[in-house]
Amino acid sequence: MKYYVIAGEASGDLHASNLMREINRLDPAAEYRCWGGDLMEAQGGTIVKHYRDLAFMGFWEVATHLRIILKNISFCKQDILDYQPDIIIMVDYPGFNLRIAEWAKQQGFKIIYYISPQIWAWKTGRVHKIKRTCDHVMPILPFEKEFYARYGYTANYVGHPLLDAIGPDLRDSDPVRNFRAINGLDERPIIAILPGSRKQEITKILPVMLEIVDDFPEYQFVVSTVKWLPEKLYADILRGHNVKCALSQTYPLVLNAEAAVVTSGTATLETAILGTRQVVCYKTSGLSYQIAKAVAKDTIQYISLVNLVLDKPAVTELIQHDLTHQKLRAEVEKLLHDEATRQRISDDYRELLVRLGGRGASARAAEIVVDCAKNGTTNIIKEA
Repeated sequence: MKYYVIAGEASGDLHASNLMREINRLDPAAEYRCWGGDLMEAQGGTIVKHYRDLAFMGFWEVATHLRIILKNISFCKQDILDYQPDIIIMVDYPGFNLRIAEWAKQQGFKIIYYISPQIWAWKTGRVHKIKRTCDHVMPILPFEKEFYARYGYTANYVGHPLLDAIGPDLRDSDPVRNFRAINGLDERPIIAILPGSRKQEITKILPVMLEIVDDFPEYQFVVSTVKWLPEKLYADILRGHNVKCALSQTYPLVLNAEAAVVTSGTATLETAILGTRQVVCYKTSGLSYQIAKAVAKDTIQYISLVNLVLDKPAVTELIQHDLTHQKLRAEVEKLLHDEATRQRISDDYRELLVRLGGRGASARAAEIVVDCAKNGTTNIIKEA
């Protein structure tokens, strides 16, 4: 079968690649044409567009790149027509994917939405477009199934694929055990800095994160970097700060860290699953922040996935004007030395793992995708 997969971010590349791995087991002759990244390519996907060229965050940033986005949409439509896939798999990335889904439905293509967009947070009206255009929806957060049910739509909660990506043997792997030697670190305890994978995130948030480095001389700070962004971007921001960088080693870094300072996104959930205590940071342009507040109104209380799943402030969130040197230093101090805070976070992480369901999300999702590709629809229900 021929699969057309659209993922526009690093997290989508990870989850789509794990889905493709499981599809390959069920359909050894599977062919893929993809919008994604290196992980999807490693599973046999032909990459049409890399997500490093697609990740525009914030309302203002999207508006200023609208011409490029519209050009990409037009290109994608023609590419789908040329490829004639048996099914299209959307992976998050709603602003782009929902526009393609509406058009693709009119062309008669079958569509599955894997990792449905966070329409429960804002733009809830998009649920009607999803009902109208998607043959099947597979959310990965436990409360999303109930959200869709309120609109008369049966979604298939398959569990969270991060539980598959972060295997039980990871902690004893060579990259984790040898992390200090690989990166030339000394024996001081580590504080991990995870500034995100987008240029806009890094330029807005990393400078504030670095302000606390001199406050903890007994610790060594290690910044997680990604290979698809230029070294100069990091070098310009890190200049003058006594920190090390770990390129594409997020999991080994987090597992070796005593605490983590994390930009809001999938990394907050990854850090929690790995068991490292964290403080969550987020900052964007002033205009984008004001628009987001107006759109979201009172529909969501939290920004991090950890707090959203648990529906409580398990980890501290420092957002926009609250992301200051003083507040960040105080929160990191608690993560390192306040035993009550440390124990509470550990307890909340255990509860989080229970709520996310067991392993096997990617396999459950793949069975649904392959059945829908072959039969045009599916009656398979694979719940976490």
